[in-house]
Amino acid sequence: MSSAAVLSPLLVLSFHQQVSWGAHVLGNQPVVGLAGRSSLNETQTKMFQDSNDKCDLVMNLSAADRCAFVRNTPDCNMEDGFINYLHVAFCLLPPNLTPLTITLCMIWLLFLFVILGLAASKFFCPNLSAISTSLHLTHNVAGVTFLALGNGAPDVFSAIAAFSHPHTAGLAVGALFGAGIFVTTVVAGSVALVKPFAVASRPFLRDVIFYMVAVFWTFLMLFRGTTALGETLGYLGLYVAYVLTVIISAYIYNRQKRSRTSSVQSVAHNPDEFDSSDLSDYEDIPCLTGGSIQQEFESEYRPLLPYSESTSQILLSSLNPVDNRKWRRKSWGWRVFKVLKTPLEVLLLLCVPVVDPDKEDRNWRRPLNCFHLITAPLVCVLTFQSGMYGNYMIQGQFPLWLLMLLLGLFLSAIVFCSTTNDRPPRYHTLFALLGFVVSAVLISAAASEVVSLLHMLGVVLSLSNTVLGLTLLAWGNSIGDCFSDITIARQGYPRMAIAACFGGIIFNMLFGVGIGCLLQMIKTDSGVQFESQGLLTWVLAGSLGLSLVLSFVIVPLSRFHLDRRYGIFLIVFYTIFLLIALLTEFGLIHFG
Repeated sequence: MSSAAVLSPLLVLSFHQQVSWGAHVLGNQPVVGLAGRSSLNETQTKMFQDSNDKCDLVMNLSAADRCAFVRNTPDCNMEDGFINYLHVAFCLLPPNLTPLTITLCMIWLLFLFVILGLAASKFFCPNLSAISTSLHLTHNVAGVTFLALGNGAPDVFSAIAAFSHPHTAGLAVGALFGAGIFVTTVVAGSVALVKPFAVASRPFLRDVIFYMVAVFWTFLMLFRGTTALGETLGYLGLYVAYVLTVIISAYIYNRQKRSRTSSVQSVAHNPDEFDSSDLSDYEDIPCLTGGSIQQEFESEYRPLLPYSESTSQILLSSLNPVDNRKWRRKSWGWRVFKVLKTPLEVLLLLCVPVVDPDKEDRNWRRPLNCFHLITAPLVCVLTFQSGMYGNYMIQGQFPLWLLMLLLGLFLSAIVFCSTTNDRPPRYHTLFALLGFVVSAVLISAAASEVVSLLHMLGVVLSLSNTVLGLTLLAWGNSIGDCFSDITIARQGYPRMAIAACFGGIIFNMLFGVGIGCLLQMIKTDSGVQFESQGLLTWVLAGSLGLSLVLSFVIVPLSRFHLDRRYGIFLIVFYTIFLLIALLTEFGLIHFG
């Protein structure tokens, strides 16, 4: 399911809603020309006061007055993001080009999702894997901490960006709840359809119970409309309890494993019968499993005679994101998409270092890594908090970006002169830390743009932030997980795929809401207020809770065997939920 396929009915329904709502609001207002502009200003002021600074009312005005309303309404001034999309839609482009504006915004939104996916999968996650390897963490600890953050980076950073503004918090709630329903129904159902299997009982029950507690806690915060510092810390503490539970259960399992040698041998001969897979819950994460496979693949093509590349050859080969062997094996669709995103990959390769502990040289590229010492600090300064520090002057005289440039040149010269091409330095792990920071800043910047863009689409199409979050934002952040989990299931590892479905969304919800609320409290020095989105929020929370309860009941009754009937049931459940959510959004389902 793609966002473009569902956009057309959203446009039709939102246009019908917008016309009927605008006619109802403005039907009794007289036509105002230039001479009556003062009365229009009074009307705008009254609407502004009555709406508690709501930017949504801009669509109720005539096309000629929308730009002035956007300029003078504080709610329309989105501080996060490089581009003021509302200003672009209502001030720069003429009203008759609104369909073109929406089309261009959708293309830009897809491009931003590509940036999020590339930065997370190719740069953020591998560097986190290198850091966890350097810290000698076990797969269980790394899976529920560093690597969970790597896989859930787009969701977590999008939620944090949405919580930075009170009127876009509905995007975070809709995206996290919507992604939760999508992953636990569509993705899990697709895995069951592709490869019916018996799920590991204890890890499954553990993840479902913790996720139900997280959903119920989030529901309570939304119901009260506010949260305090103590509750937010307790919310984050729930994830700490989850991590401790995973570690303790793995420790108990390892003791049982050592005491039963015969069962270990039987598991080794028949891995599909492996039950109680606490230890392998998070080995499905690409950061852990992809490296060894890639290492074996590359060893087959290793030259028999030693060959030394020059510095310029190393630089050019490092900037080539296309693998010729993989290119020949892939389909035409994959090749077209690869060509389209290659320029973006090259730009990211120029800015973000990547350390791969599974490679013999740990991905040490001396000329490129030295260049990273120049570009990485500049990227951080120019993109952190939407470029806030790009024009910052130290004591009003010396630009910060120039200081970072000079510092980067100095460090780059030292590293280049003190290292060789064929052997990484001892401090090479620090490049993983640098790559982690830069990729995190880039993901945060892209997430802020996504939130600002979706807010503009919500205003133009008269859609709530919650419905945009549970559809476009949730699909955009989850579609990659969907394809990767289905691929893992087809390869014969459905348990890995189902572990990813439940383990990752627990981290995304607890950290996305918890860190987002905590940062907002630090910023405003007060509690976080949740704006009610009406019945849609309760439909969203209730549907997610119902899907988890049904899974908690049905799966044990079926002796933890997920067959195709269960997969069809989950997909039908999501279809019914999405239909009810859209009908609720457009006022066709309501109380009273």
